[in-house]
Amino acid sequence: MTRFLAKHPILRLFASPQHLWRTMSLGLKSIWLNKLRSFLTALGVIFGVASVIAMLAIGEGASYEAQEQIRRLGSQNIILESVKPPDGQGAGAETRSLVLEYGLTLRDIQQIRQTVPGIEVVVPSRILSENIWNFDRSVDGQILGVLPIYPEMRNRKVLQGRFFTDLELQGKLPVCVLNEGAAARLFPLSTPTGKTIRVKGFYYKVLGILQNEGPRVGGEGGGGSSADAQMFIPYSTLMDHYGETFFRMRSGSFEAEKVEFHEAVIRVKQVNEVESRAEAIRQVLSSNHKKEDWRMIVPVELLRQAERTKRIFSIVLGSIAAISLIVGGIGIMNIMLASVTERTREIGIRRALGARQADIVVQFLIETVLLSGAGGVLGVVLGIGIPIAVQHFAGVTTVVQFWSPVLAFLISVMTGIAFGIYPARRAARMNPVEALRHE
Repeated sequence: MTRFLAKHPILRLFASPQHLWRTMSLGLKSIWLNKLRSFLTALGVIFGVASVIAMLAIGEGASYEAQEQIRRLGSQNIILESVKPPDGQGAGAETRSLVLEYGLTLRDIQQIRQTVPGIEVVVPSRILSENIWNFDRSVDGQILGVLPIYPEMRNRKVLQGRFFTDLELQGKLPVCVLNEGAAARLFPLSTPTGKTIRVKGFYYKVLGILQNEGPRVGGEGGGGSSADAQMFIPYSTLMDHYGETFFRMRSGSFEAEKVEFHEAVIRVKQVNEVESRAEAIRQVLSSNHKKEDWRMIVPVELLRQAERTKRIFSIVLGSIAAISLIVGGIGIMNIMLASVTERTREIGIRRALGARQADIVVQFLIETVLLSGAGGVLGVVLGIGIPIAVQHFAGVTTVVQFWSPVLAFLISVMTGIAFGIYPARRAARMNPVEALRHE
């Protein structure tokens, strides 16, 4: 065992705590004698580690936000939306007609229910844009005619009060639920529950407040795009009050649209069947519509794509940040080479007193590890602080994974070792006689 340790001084170093402490003391003393130079050398490692942690945290936060929006759409859901064709003509429009017809139809919904297996429930809805009034205060928002199951299908919580029931749907009662945006703008100083609001000549009793949907995933445009202010009423009430055709006046021009359903949420029984059922629904709609006046959003597909994008994004950000660590490692190598030149006589004295080449290698490696390790610790502190500051001041979501500080610190230590080997070996290979003659 003694012979083995004699041949491997690094192992002998760890086998003897006194020897290890003495070597570390020499390294700390050398670093402390050149405080400013050591700090400037460690800056490269500090900023490298901090950039790795911060960039990964910001990238993880952006990915988390996108995935949360997708998850809120429902992993078992398939969302269909009516989209106005770019040329202004819908699938069933006639050039002689003054009413623009496009989008999802009752025929589409019935065929999907009858021909596509594994469908649990289909929830259609209609949407129109109108001014919502609370006395003299108004907001331009969306009026959505939906079914009572809507909050469950869209994973949106009722924050206050309640949603309307099947009895209110069947009775075509004038009741509504506001989203957070509409409630805040129409009732800034009071709660809306139990009060009355007006749309055109119709009055509605507010039953509760529904959670905001947030930015819509899957593109822009279409009847189902999200809005800051939303008002939900029973589907039967909307049909009774506004009919099948919506009339608008825009910039002095008259516009009439007939859309049977602006949106339909389809729930599939099994998650693993969502993509195959989505393909079957695409075929049904493609055969029924001559033009692209509909759009399909499949959250499962979007989630899988977001996960792939996250991996690529993390690799790119990590690679960019790793360049800073490489630069820091080069700085450490440069300073250690200069240190070897300055301490040539010290190396010669140690060799003359019996130090082996491996002892010199270990001494310089420990100095390098101490330098890079100290930079790594400071970098971790700075790297955790940057995402917190970004989230506080910029309002951007950041997520610091528990493994990223540990990984960044280990990389900083490994960088120090990798870039410290050459200066250490160069110091160990000096001729002791020539080193003692050095002035």
